[in-house]
Amino acid sequence: MRHLPRGLVRGMLHRSGLHHLLWLGLKLLLVALVPLSVLFCVCQWLVVRVGAGRLYTDVDDVPRRDVGLLLGTSQKLGNGNDNWFFNYRIAAATQLYKAGKIRHLLVSGDNHTRGYDEPAMMTQALLASGVPQSAITVDDAGFRTLDSIVRARKVFGLQQFTIISQRFHNQRALLIADHYGADAIGFCANDVEFRYCMRIYFREAFARVKVVLDLYVLRTRPRYLGPPIKIS
Repeated sequence: MRHLPRGLVRGMLHRSGLHHLLWLGLKLLLVALVPLSVLFCVCQWLVVRVGAGRLYTDVDDVPRRDVGLLLGTSQKLGNGNDNWFFNYRIAAATQLYKAGKIRHLLVSGDNHTRGYDEPAMMTQALLASGVPQSAITVDDAGFRTLDSIVRARKVFGLQQFTIISQRFHNQRALLIADHYGADAIGFCANDVEFRYCMRIYFREAFARVKVVLDLYVLRTRPRYLGPPIKIS
């Protein structure tokens, strides 16, 4: 009987063991990916379902609410170009106010670093578009969407309000509002074409997973609440 060289046998055993480990690793990866994929899909579905029937694109169809909550974003992109998400939100908020669909605007955004002040940028843009200062209240602690919605409910005491942002953002914001017992609707500002902001839309898919975990698993609270503030 012919014997195989000892080195060849060791090589075959080594390759066999490596193949076994790779196959085991692949199976473990698949086992982990299945529940993660299910979680991802469920979160997308939940965000869309909660917002169904509560989003408006035509100003004539929007129910009247005393206050509109304008969610923050930067006026300029990192490269210095105009941020059209910002421009479209300002246009939508101005349109609602001038049509009498809201009487007041709560402008909520991030202002935690020197030289970056979303509420101030939005306020200046609203004033330039014809909204009076007396119709604007600023919330400087809207560090993220969850903070803006919860503070509108708990700090500013709003039960009914209209959220103003793009559709994808409004859907996520409405999930938060619903969780905190607010009677909120969303007015959708114009969307920016997908090809110009693929990264933002891609990031939004994972933001929806995070908000579901924040609300139902981690019980995440806003960074800062503080004393009640009355909107006149």
